Amino acid sequence: MSRVAIVTDSASDMPPDVAAAARIGIVPLVVTFGSETFKAGTELTTDDFWRRMTAPDAPFPTTAASSPGDFKAAYDKAFADGADSIVSIHVAGTLSGTLKAAQIARGMLPDREIHIVDSGSASMGEGLLAELAIESADLGHTAAEVARLLEDRARDIDLYVALDTLEYLKKGGRISGARAAIGTLLSVKPIITIRDGVVETADKPRTTGKARVRVIELLTQRPLERLAILYTPPADGEGFRREVLERLGGSIDPARVSIQPVGASVGPHIGPGCLGGVVLYQR
Repeated sequence: MSRVAIVTDSASDMPPDVAAAARIGIVPLVVTFGSETFKAGTELTTDDFWRRMTAPDAPFPTTAASSPGDFKAAYDKAFADGADSIVSIHVAGTLSGTLKAAQIARGMLPDREIHIVDSGSASMGEGLLAELAIESADLGHTAAEVARLLEDRARDIDLYVALDTLEYLKKGGRISGARAAIGTLLSVKPIITIRDGVVETADKPRTTGKARVRVIELLTQRPLERLAILYTPPADGEGFRREVLERLGGSIDPARVSIQPVGASVGPHIGPGCLGGVVLYQR
């Protein structure tokens, strides 16, 4: 087994059981509903988050970065469990203070080898890189080699998600009120992506059905290495995955097309009823 430990944060949307099976440590971001605060994924499951999020008159949830202390605790545990070095992969530094918290924690352990990687993305944009990291480490690569690989392959990752509304991105401060108002005025179902750590609009179909078709086109526009289907309740993620696999026509092993609901760290920013995915394109 590799002596390189892999750590990410809950904005990666990796299910805790999947991460544990892959030996990937997850540091939770913080989610607050009114006066109640939770650590995403540990004190608040994804199912519980969406029940709260969609409840009548529920307060709008806010998110906050993990603390440097949380990262230091995760790093200390990894070293105590036998790791010689750590590669820590995180949500884009332009979208969250989480990356900065990880860097501060690294500074608290000056005698340890810890590599911090900015995914430049979010959700499974981080998660797919974490999967690559484990595979690379298990092949015997050093932490420095794993980090360089991730920084290189991050350029092959794209995220496309069709939203029901831009309102949640506006509330979360990720886009301006003017941009959200334009989207509402035009009655579009915007498709977002992340470019250089910035949320951008990839397309603006007029209906949910057209948005669904367009997301599939965007995700499959180049040969794929792996794909993570993302959805937020009540959207039909399984049905969407089947449509994507039909479009791919056997060109990829279905085992390399995972599916998971967006969790409590990213969900407040995109809202319910979303469909999309994160793709790692072939070189």
